[in-house]
Amino acid sequence: MNPCPCGYLGSSSRPCRCTHEQVSRYQGKLSGPLLDRIDLHIEVPPVSAQLLLEAPAGESTDSIRERVVAARERAMQRQGHANQSLQGAAIDRHAALDDAARAFMFNAAAKLGWSARSTHRALKVARTIADLAGSQAVQVGHLAEAVQYRRALRGAA
Repeated sequence: MNPCPCGYLGSSSRPCRCTHEQVSRYQGKLSGPLLDRIDLHIEVPPVSAQLLLEAPAGESTDSIRERVVAARERAMQRQGHANQSLQGAAIDRHAALDDAARAFMFNAAAKLGWSARSTHRALKVARTIADLAGSQAVQVGHLAEAVQYRRALRGAA
């Protein structure tokens, strides 16, 4: 979704013309429980035509596919199904955190005011990030990346 009704909140190309109340009302259309069910919250800023056309080639689809297939296979071998299907105690078992990772996750969830559902979703994303990295254990770096993918919507400045 756009960050505001006009779509330019935070944009450097055009000023936002929305009031704080309009932004709050617009963003309030998505309830907390609905947002809790979305695993990845990523802000995608606008890209100029020049930057888009001059960008170097990225990673090939084939190499990305290989990493994703390998990560999914790790999950299937470990638990018999994809990470997104983990529930309850299975999340704790397969995303086993050491003391440092547990403290990081506890602090992040507390500071961000996450529900149990949000915390579990972040743990499943972190387990997937660890699988993509070929790591047996979910580490603080995997958790930090997962936390970044659950950022809240920005309000008006």
